[in-house]
Amino acid sequence: MGTAQVGKLMATVLNLSTISVLFLPLPQQKKMHYDIKPGIKGLIFDLDGTLADTMPFHFKGWRMACQKFGADIDTAFLRKHTGTPGWIIADEIIKKCKLNGVTVEQIMAEKIIEFYKEQHLVKPITPVVDIVKKYYGILPMAIGTGGHREAVDRTLEVTGLSKYFDIIITANDVENFKPHPETFLKCAALMKIEPEFIEVFEDGDLGLEAASTAGMIATDVRSWYDSSW
Repeated sequence: MGTAQVGKLMATVLNLSTISVLFLPLPQQKKMHYDIKPGIKGLIFDLDGTLADTMPFHFKGWRMACQKFGADIDTAFLRKHTGTPGWIIADEIIKKCKLNGVTVEQIMAEKIIEFYKEQHLVKPITPVVDIVKKYYGILPMAIGTGGHREAVDRTLEVTGLSKYFDIIITANDVENFKPHPETFLKCAALMKIEPEFIEVFEDGDLGLEAASTAGMIATDVRSWYDSSW
């Protein structure tokens, strides 16, 4: 599924006039006293599950989309694919659940509808955002995510994080996705910082592997907060 098709699909969803709101329990934020590693000159952050607690909403969207076609997934499936673009996840669902005759576009459409219904409820992940606020204007910072550009921009807007980042690399901007290091290396090039001096904050195995492969310091934030998914 091309990015142009995904963009049209998302634009259609955004024109929905009536949206029902279903509430999910919010995560419990832990008090952290973490600081960046010595010698670090630049910071890169993943978005979903790192800066923003979107994963409960993504999982619910994917699961409801699956159920409309008589299939189901569990959290282990999505955790395995954390950091992967949505159209690849949809294709993996079709293969895993043997949904003959169902297209990537169909599953994506249903998932996007469900996710956008509740995206405005997404909250920032405080311990990670505290680092962003501490080093804003002091060190170069970027976002390196496997999300689609439009969904990423909306999440940054609803969480109030847009103002902190000028450099944002999404799935639309690379040919190779996590665990390939291209996402983070593009961030580094735009930041004009050598990879060895960059610390990457991630919540997914694929992203942590990508950061390590890029020669950067990888920091796993999964223990920093209690997510509800």
